[in-house]
Amino acid sequence: MRGVVYPAANVVFYPQFEDPGVPKPAPGNDPAMATDPLVSVFGGWQAIENAALALTESANLLLVPGRVCSNDAPAPIADPAWSMFVQELRDAGLQAYAAAKAKDRDKMIELSNTVNDACVHCHRKWRPRTTANRCK
Repeated sequence: MRGVVYPAANVVFYPQFEDPGVPKPAPGNDPAMATDPLVSVFGGWQAIENAALALTESANLLLVPGRVCSNDAPAPIADPAWSMFVQELRDAGLQAYAAAKAKDRDKMIELSNTVNDACVHCHRKWRPRTTANRCK
């Protein structure tokens, strides 16, 4: 979540605030060295596409046997609700990818709610506010 889904979702949310079609200079003006995907060599709309694909493909990672949560509890991959929420994330990522490919900022803004909802639905069940209860 912290390494792929969260950062990718933030990039997908970017069009809510700025137009990815307007180039931004990389710090130090070297896109090859940028740690921000939006200003890297593959920045702008390409970064949004890549992030949407990362969300889509991360769904596969969430189903890998042996997956554990941040508290080292086994991820509930056999639970039908887990599969449903993973599919919701995959679908949201695919929709975001299509909108980013079309460079449709309005659709990306609309899909921000879809992506957010996919996260929230899963978190309501498996990410209570206390760390000890995560993924149980």
